[in-house]
Amino acid sequence: MSQPVFRRFALAVVAAGSLLSGVTACVSRPVAAPPPVTNKFADAGLRQIATAQDARATSALLPFLERPEGQYRREAALAFASVQDKAATAALSAHLADADVTVRRAAAYALGQTADSTAENALRQRITEEPDATTRRYVLEALGKCTSRTGLATLTRLPANLATDTAALAGQAWGLYRAGLRGLTSEAAVARTVQLLAQANPSGARLAAANALARTRGLNLTPYAAIIAAVAQNDPSYAVRSAAAASLSKASPAAAVPTALSVLTRRDPDYRVRISALRAMTAAQYAPVKEAAWDALTDANEQVALTAAEFFLAHAKGEPGASLLEKANRLTTWRVRATLLAAALKQGGNQQAAIRAAIQERYSAAADPYEKGYLLKALGEDPAAYDFVTRATFLTGQPVVIGTYGTEALVAMRSNPAFPVELQPAFALLLQRAIGTGDVAVMGTAAEALRNPKLNLRRLFANTGFLRQARDKLLLPRDLEAWQSLQQTIDFLENIPAVPFPVAKAGSHPIDWALVQTIPTGQRAIIRTGKGDVTFRLLVEQAPGSVASFVALVRQGFYNGKNFHRVVPNFVAQGGCPRGDGWGSSDYNLRSEFADLHYGEGAVGLASAGKDTESCQWFITHAPTPHLDGRYTIFAQVVSGMEVVSRLEIGDRIERIDLVR
Repeated sequence: MSQPVFRRFALAVVAAGSLLSGVTACVSRPVAAPPPVTNKFADAGLRQIATAQDARATSALLPFLERPEGQYRREAALAFASVQDKAATAALSAHLADADVTVRRAAAYALGQTADSTAENALRQRITEEPDATTRRYVLEALGKCTSRTGLATLTRLPANLATDTAALAGQAWGLYRAGLRGLTSEAAVARTVQLLAQANPSGARLAAANALARTRGLNLTPYAAIIAAVAQNDPSYAVRSAAAASLSKASPAAAVPTALSVLTRRDPDYRVRISALRAMTAAQYAPVKEAAWDALTDANEQVALTAAEFFLAHAKGEPGASLLEKANRLTTWRVRATLLAAALKQGGNQQAAIRAAIQERYSAAADPYEKGYLLKALGEDPAAYDFVTRATFLTGQPVVIGTYGTEALVAMRSNPAFPVELQPAFALLLQRAIGTGDVAVMGTAAEALRNPKLNLRRLFANTGFLRQARDKLLLPRDLEAWQSLQQTIDFLENIPAVPFPVAKAGSHPIDWALVQTIPTGQRAIIRTGKGDVTFRLLVEQAPGSVASFVALVRQGFYNGKNFHRVVPNFVAQGGCPRGDGWGSSDYNLRSEFADLHYGEGAVGLASAGKDTESCQWFITHAPTPHLDGRYTIFAQVVSGMEVVSRLEIGDRIERIDLVR
């Protein structure tokens, strides 16, 4: 980050002295210095690099890699982390040996982002040649993003001289994590990852190792269950405990696992660990953990209570539906209650009709559209509610979120094995009706159902004309997600190769450099909500286009009165949608800006429908979520108010956003 530049100058002021004396005096008077440079983009070269990055112009960026100024070489290398053009791999690989250590780190990061397997050998060679410990960590992590299955051994076994190097241990752990996300692992890699959980290792290594175990698919962690359970209960970092708890879902339900999860659910002081423990509880563990889950329904943290309700919805067995209904009716938080009502209806029994009637009665009495939507979602567990949900979904003049939730509920019903055969033709017609509504969420959800192979609807829709007609009425890039869904369904029904979806070019919405240059590096934004204030620090030097867009929307009052429409416990709180259901957008798209940043607690990222499709929606992470790194633009960081973020719920309003210095 460049330092502010100050220019000082003095004016020689010739003043008349006393007329009586006739003496002329020359007086030098101090004047106020000009304001400091606002951010690094006062430098025209850096603006050129960022503009080329935004345009994905590899040919314009490559010459900057050869400039004598290390700052330009570094920024050009970082630009390729967003461009991700394999044509730059050779040049970036060469800069792994750059004289400037910051350029070497940037080159390693960009190679990892490009995920080009041809960079594997250069990265492996650099592990032993790199003299800087921090840069070596970058190289190891990048190798995890590029390595082949045969090269995984390099990550699994560090050279002997690095066995106690803390930076190398962290790099190894992150490399194994990145490889695991790509499905590359081995018994030796898993064993090494478990070793990296030891408290003697640096916190970054433990965090990466715990996340690797939690997110690498297909692992059997039963042999390590006792070790992981001890980490989940004893590690000093809540983030490590949380990820370790999550990984216990991959161990068989031996006595130690349900006991550990129950203890964590009841006793861990951090709500995020309690959530992870609840999510790790499986159907096979139901009997020994359900009492802890019952207790969690009344946890002081609403996100924990919601996760407990979701546990019963997913795994309850042998529970009388009426009993779940009774428990639900005693709950005061609407989202927790609606989720437990869904569990009651799913269990059903001889009280199925009474439970369904109780939910329908609550729906009619509810005023909050989000609660009404969740109650429709609950009714989606019972095909007998088909007519009620259909009427509610397509009622005119209601908030759009009800149609969104209702369509999802109808699709869930049709996926239920108990859905009546005689209703299947009516459902197919309903989907065609949904496509014709013109509502992007209803259309997109219906189109997704049409291409669901489990529903076997292809035979009923040989003519895709109605889909094409609906697609052609959409406005791009605003309606991109609905366009994608409709086009994918056309491709599926016609059995043709996938049509690439259109991505807006930089020229359609270039970075507003005049605005960027007015935003200081310390710019704050205060999000005023009914739960309290949350303060962001905007990262203009790392994401100039995204920050400029956010600031412009704030100044227009765009976010005033918008809702948080998506809250996933121990993951994100998301808002900024003009529709309030996640399907809304601005009239332009932004290009992704993948700076050397990581999704820790309180990172603020832009939602997207794929690379280079960002718009107005943003989310705040509750905890480290490293699987989002390099995939979603980070444009801000929470600097105060995380206790408010932890209490945000669906439907909470953004009263306004104030920009402050």
